[in-house]
Amino acid sequence: MASFNKLKNVLMLAFDWILYSGGATDTCKVTVTQPGFQEADYSVQTIFLSCTFSASGCSSSPPQVLWFRFLTNIHEDLCTPECKKQEKFKVHLLSEKNVSLQINNLTVDDNAVYICGISFSNSQSPHAKQTGDGTILRKTGEEKQHSNGKFIFMIIALSLMLLYNTAVIFFVLYKLKPKLLKKSGNEDQRRENCKINSGRKIFQAIAQELQKQKYAERCRQPDDLEDDNVYQNR
Repeated sequence: MASFNKLKNVLMLAFDWILYSGGATDTCKVTVTQPGFQEADYSVQTIFLSCTFSASGCSSSPPQVLWFRFLTNIHEDLCTPECKKQEKFKVHLLSEKNVSLQINNLTVDDNAVYICGISFSNSQSPHAKQTGDGTILRKTGEEKQHSNGKFIFMIIALSLMLLYNTAVIFFVLYKLKPKLLKKSGNEDQRRENCKINSGRKIFQAIAQELQKQKYAERCRQPDDLEDDNVYQNR
């Protein structure tokens, strides 16, 4: 950031030297506004950077429009006011207060901070020559485009795999359902048979116990009769 501010100060000195000329008015005041950030997709080949300005107390003649850009460590004069690379850069005066810079054959090498300068060259007022805060231009690279495509492909593939696994699970359950129901029915029948057998065993045990009691009673009856006869004889 310090390097950027230093280069901007150097640019302002060069800007003043380029635009210096004699003038009668000292009340001219210019304000320049630029968007802070602009992004271009990988497929974009031409882009327009906007610049808006206002002027008070200045002459009615059109101002000079200048464009510069800051790369990593250096600044480059693009249009001062004539563009050095006319096939690459072109300045458009959209209205009395709006201008734009057209950039052709846009590549990632054009990623930079673009500064718009407005000057009423017939004024000696220090406020007659002003620059904007700059627009950061960023064009996405091809690798990001491919990365997005791979990410979307992975999502689609995972979704299809999930649907396939779900279909397989439902198919297996559909095939196993009769067997599971049959197995469940067999288990229920087995439990029912166990209950019946258990009831039969209980009934048999009760019947055996009753038979034992009856047999014991029968065995005691002759002894009782014999005791009664002996008593009567006495």
